[in-house]
Amino acid sequence: MQIGPYRLKNQLIVAPMAGVTDQPFRNLCIRYGAAMAVSEMLSSNPDVWDTDKSRLRMTHAGEDGIRSVQIAGSDPELMANAAAVNVQQGAQIIDINMGCPAKKVNKKLAGSALLQDPQLVEEILKAVVAAVDVPVTLKIRTGWVPEHRNGVHIAQIAEDCGIASLAVHGRTRQCMYKGEAEYDTIKAIKKQISIPVVANGDILTPEKARFVLDYTGVDALMIGRGAQGRPWIFREIQHYLETGNKLAPVETDEKRQLMLEHLKMLYSLYGDYKGIRFARKHVGWYLNQESQRAFRAEFNQLVTVEEQCSMVEHYFDEFAAN
Repeated sequence: MQIGPYRLKNQLIVAPMAGVTDQPFRNLCIRYGAAMAVSEMLSSNPDVWDTDKSRLRMTHAGEDGIRSVQIAGSDPELMANAAAVNVQQGAQIIDINMGCPAKKVNKKLAGSALLQDPQLVEEILKAVVAAVDVPVTLKIRTGWVPEHRNGVHIAQIAEDCGIASLAVHGRTRQCMYKGEAEYDTIKAIKKQISIPVVANGDILTPEKARFVLDYTGVDALMIGRGAQGRPWIFREIQHYLETGNKLAPVETDEKRQLMLEHLKMLYSLYGDYKGIRFARKHVGWYLNQESQRAFRAEFNQLVTVEEQCSMVEHYFDEFAAN
């Protein structure tokens, strides 16, 4: 798949997820086979750029792979400016968020709320494409409500405005993350436009990845929640797509080293205080079985880096002993 001058090595992309796809997570997913990882959503409002959260999202030192930065907002001029500033900061691709279903985003008429206003969608896309000399991509949902899935119409606008590729989550905003993703709208979009189309939603296994590719005819897949606590899912899916065979489950020693490295990357990026809190979330995804509930509860009470690392080490020592 080609996005502007960038040729992706395979068909697997990490979906942008606020509070999840920070630089450590993106780099791990790239290491495990993702062709590209899109950054966390960054507001187009410059008044919030001076916060620690925004500064970290705008920093690309040590970034692996293609630097794709997602921006969100509803004002064409602010979106264009945000795109230009992020390109100056090192972004190689600008991605526009028109898929986020969160209330705090939608109440500002950003994210998936924009799908209700095709005219504003067009104004934003034209402004951003004109503001930068790098490829601009777009992420949407299939529509605002199931009764009015206008994803095909939005896709046509995107193509006409010069968008380089389009990612589509197979749910409407009203659906949030409930129920099952539907791929008929994505299939229809792929038939209607000529730019690359990326399918997103409920791609949790190699088998599902194969099905979605075959059913929709899309150019690539975007994986979000399926990678939480499982960055190796990209390696598993790629192997299955190439061979038709499933890889053996990740080895315990590899998982141990990966988790400890991930924790240290979080501490390094955020500092101890915030890093410890981010670590709780990620460890909860790595060790998410019912039998690990007591471990998660105890881990979430720890307040030092040393305690967290020691507990993870001890958990795997105990696992190996048994």
